[in-house]
Amino acid sequence: MSISIAYLGPPGTYTEAATLAYARDLPSETGSQPLLCPCPSIAQTIRSVAQEQAHLAVIPVENSIEGSVAVTLDTLWQLDTLQIQQAIVLPIRHALLSQALSLEPIKTVYSHPHALAQCQKWLENCLPNAQLVPTRSTTEALQYLDQDHTAAVITSQRAAQLYNLPVLASAINDYPDNSTRFWVLGKQPSTGGSHTSLAFSLPANKPGALVTPLQVFAARGINMSRIESRPTKRSLGEYLFFIDLEANAQEAFVQAALSELASHTEILKIFGSYRVLAIESPDVGQE
Repeated sequence: MSISIAYLGPPGTYTEAATLAYARDLPSETGSQPLLCPCPSIAQTIRSVAQEQAHLAVIPVENSIEGSVAVTLDTLWQLDTLQIQQAIVLPIRHALLSQALSLEPIKTVYSHPHALAQCQKWLENCLPNAQLVPTRSTTEALQYLDQDHTAAVITSQRAAQLYNLPVLASAINDYPDNSTRFWVLGKQPSTGGSHTSLAFSLPANKPGALVTPLQVFAARGINMSRIESRPTKRSLGEYLFFIDLEANAQEAFVQAALSELASHTEILKIFGSYRVLAIESPDVGQE
């Protein structure tokens, strides 16, 4: 039976490119090719695995320019059954697709909010009067381009090839070293790796409440590559904390740290240890 992998669609998104890269990296003994299942939103992509509609899900978690993807963190916290299988780092190279012959007629630009923000300076300089319309993915609005020649979409070069649409401008992201980190989620325990992700809430909002849990890692020389706060949604000023460790949770000293951490937190969720796959080209699978 084929492995089904949910991802943020429609086809042509950067999440699909990360999914294709992950599929190519799977061991050959898995047999048949994975079944790719596009989903209309990030939350639905994640929930498709929790509800056993797909075996795995690939979702964006952090962009080097715009930071964390809040809906990914919030949804993962709400669910108790998912584990991170792998991280994928993909370079992002945005293009502007349109049926217009030049930039002058463009009145509306569609794309995912992160993509619009990653091209903010370019848009201000080249399309200062265009209306920016956020969509659930970078390919959702491509359907509008055939009917509206004053519309444009910020998406990938691969999307232009898939949908046979003209590229009006390329490499329009404001920073050339733009990349997004994705997680592969599943219900099976992860097999270990170089990084571990977790999240916790605190029993009380008081001075030093966060310092004590963080000292658990500092005392053992465990480096935190990321720490992010998200509101608990219970009360103003209460937060959850998401942390990435450069360590394998299967190591004894990391297990000791996590055991001590549990005594200083209200709720502790460990999302697993995993390896990181770095992709060189954003146009994986364009053929």
